[in-house]
Amino acid sequence: MNPMEIQAAPPAIPGTRWIKLSLSKRVAFLVVCLCIALVALDAWQLWRTRAFQLRETEIASVNLAKSLSQHAYDTFKEADTVLVGLAERMENGDSNELKFDRLHALLAARVAELPQLHGLFIYGPGGAWVVNSQPGQPARLNNSDREYFIYHKTHSTRSPHIGLPIRSKSTGEWIVTISRRLNARDGTFAGVILATIRMDYFREFFESFDIGKHGALLVATDKGTIILRRPFDIAYFGRDISAGPLFSKYLHQAPVATNIFTSSLDGVTRINSHRRSAAYPLVILAALSRDDALANWRMDVLTHGAVMTLLVAGLGFLGFRLTRQIERRTTAEAALLESRAELLAANEALEQIAMQDGLTGLANRRCFDLALAKEFSHARRTGTPISLIMIDVDNFKQYNDIYGHAAGDACLRQVGAVVGGAVNRPCDLSARYGGEELVVLLPGTDAAGAWCVAESIRRQVAALIVPHSGAAAGFVTVSAGVHTFEKFDAASTQVQLIVAADQGLYQAKALGRNRVCVKEVNSRVDALERA
Repeated sequence: MNPMEIQAAPPAIPGTRWIKLSLSKRVAFLVVCLCIALVALDAWQLWRTRAFQLRETEIASVNLAKSLSQHAYDTFKEADTVLVGLAERMENGDSNELKFDRLHALLAARVAELPQLHGLFIYGPGGAWVVNSQPGQPARLNNSDREYFIYHKTHSTRSPHIGLPIRSKSTGEWIVTISRRLNARDGTFAGVILATIRMDYFREFFESFDIGKHGALLVATDKGTIILRRPFDIAYFGRDISAGPLFSKYLHQAPVATNIFTSSLDGVTRINSHRRSAAYPLVILAALSRDDALANWRMDVLTHGAVMTLLVAGLGFLGFRLTRQIERRTTAEAALLESRAELLAANEALEQIAMQDGLTGLANRRCFDLALAKEFSHARRTGTPISLIMIDVDNFKQYNDIYGHAAGDACLRQVGAVVGGAVNRPCDLSARYGGEELVVLLPGTDAAGAWCVAESIRRQVAALIVPHSGAAAGFVTVSAGVHTFEKFDAASTQVQLIVAADQGLYQAKALGRNRVCVKEVNSRVDALERA
């Protein structure tokens, strides 16, 4: 039995390094996760805002396209209604009813009623001006070279025709035309009836909408020729954009739709809502710039980014300070734990010294007393035997007198080594009882077993042949007394065990030394002694 085993084991010291690293890393990880969560949440919210802004712009462009389409339809429908009435009167009336002065007054009245009209004109089969709504009748003017006149002359259809933007020959204004074919009674070409619509009428209406810095509005023929576009530029009038994405792709997919694409005219990416007119060969486009739509959102992103940067930096700084504080605290705790461990180790070393005999290296008297109390209590509780061997070096006083105390100490060390080596079980204990007396405590060992251990010690000491001129044998020997408690009663005590073993020792001394005596020896022990 190790002398320290009878003491309570010191408390385990936790892995302070692991605690320190783990706690610091967990705090840092928590701060990083918090920052990431805040950034992710803000980014998600900003992305939702972006999608919402684009959706709102898309709705605005759809509504704007619908409004422009309705305006264009109303404008051309009113003019076309006038043309239909005039064409019927021209084709079905007699010459007396269609006096030029009365017809001129009728045309002028219609132009005065409709603000979009620039003028109403009737041309003969050769292109000559027959009558118009303007004051005075220009002489020798001919419009046979105009696109609309050529169209009606070469096409027998009676549907209205919307022409390209042109400058009026009479006033020089930019106009767009809507015209119908006049037929003679036999169905041959009899001329053209024409209404001219002021481009400024469309322009004024277009300018009433806020479409942003890079927005665009467009009225074009269904063949892809521009009638009017905002931003206004004369260079756009009559320009062919049939190869652009609107006419080459999206109009083929749906007559009414919204798409995002880049303009072939100015390279601006816009949210484009188009509508093809069901009544007239017109296409209306309302296009709002994506950059304009997201301008405020981008400012919000910059603001949020700056605020989030400051917030993350603040959290990072607080997390850093918190981590440092935790590290300092855990470092201090670790230092305290290490100091405690060192103190426990020092105490253990002192306890080891206090429980060990300095000369022989065996357990000392204090250690023996504690071990005996522990094992005796256990034996009483479990009903198992417990044995004690008392050993004394024979004639040791004479040995010291003859050879000196230094030699005596060396002799005790040799005997102690033999006694210490005689026990092998963890529960056994060999100790120096006092002076030249040694003891061996054998829990769970009966008398016969204890006698065998004692006899083995006696023989091994004798085998050392340590010279001793004062001894009868001529060398150092030991005597031993053995006693065993196999049955316990209320009167059984530790003292009785020690006294009985000591009596056995005195018996061995009295019988001539260099022997083992067992107190209350049974027949098996007697047989072993005789052997």
